[in-house]
Amino acid sequence: MIENKKNILIFLTAVLFSVILIFLALFIGSTPIEPADILDYIFNNSENISTSTAIIIGEIRLPRIILAFIVGAGLAVAGAVFQAIIRNPMVDPYIIGISAGAGTGVMLALFLGIEIVVFNLNSLPVFAFLGAVLTVFIVYQLAKVGNKLPVLTFLLAGVAVSFILNSMMSFLMVLRTENLQQLVYWLMGSLAGSAWKDVRMILPYFLAALAVILFYLKDLNILLLGEESAVHLGLNVEKTKVILLGAASLLTASVVAVSGSIGFIGLVVPHMARIIIGPDHRRLIPLTALIGASFLLLADTAARTIMAPMELPVGIITAFAGGPYFIYLLRNKSKDIW
Repeated sequence: MIENKKNILIFLTAVLFSVILIFLALFIGSTPIEPADILDYIFNNSENISTSTAIIIGEIRLPRIILAFIVGAGLAVAGAVFQAIIRNPMVDPYIIGISAGAGTGVMLALFLGIEIVVFNLNSLPVFAFLGAVLTVFIVYQLAKVGNKLPVLTFLLAGVAVSFILNSMMSFLMVLRTENLQQLVYWLMGSLAGSAWKDVRMILPYFLAALAVILFYLKDLNILLLGEESAVHLGLNVEKTKVILLGAASLLTASVVAVSGSIGFIGLVVPHMARIIIGPDHRRLIPLTALIGASFLLLADTAARTIMAPMELPVGIITAFAGGPYFIYLLRNKSKDIW
């Protein structure tokens, strides 16, 4: 009973913090918006605010805030899933090369001029997903020893493949110099220029992948017991791992398609959530999504205000925050937090 009250308090605190961050993100910027104008916009009192203020709130800041929430939650949840499957808290989509694979897929599509819209669904997340899945397959095959998957080998294979893919993206950037600045910002991770069309583009893929992960939360808990124990409990381990790897790859791919390569969220946030609420994925995944969304929104708000009116790529902010924490994890890797 006490544990349930504690968990409810944790989630209420996370939700309240997210709401406060949304309000601050609407308020703060190169053009400050009065809190009263924000409240008028929220409660549809448009006659009390100017047209320019309504455009800044509704067409510039609000879609960017929602996109930051989706991208942050997606990267964090994908990181938690990969950590559970590999059973190592040092794993995330950025480190094992999946972000680079998704990014390479998007860049190839942009370079070749392939962008199809069918039933209002944009094809860029599909190319990102293909790049991500191909990367997972290559890394998995490189690291596999017999029927086992050594964690260290998997991480090293991911880093090696990531280097190759990043080189490919740099090569494509050299070939396509007419929009080099845009591509550089994309490579560093940026939410600049976010619009409602970006939200509509990735939302179907994001929701589909998230639904699969939520359906398999109990199976994620069983995987933490080890593959032998999971088999004895009646779980089809290989099938479950393939489905979850595919869902996490799609989740990563959908957000990378609009945000670029934003690192460390998938590494740092699940670790923080696990310390706060424990390893049970039925509670861990929702809290990870909330913290990841808030973390990226906070980082993006800092990225667009620190040197206003110039914007920093948000990937720089997350790297500054996540890099030291990654070093901390390395220094304390012997401490078991699972």
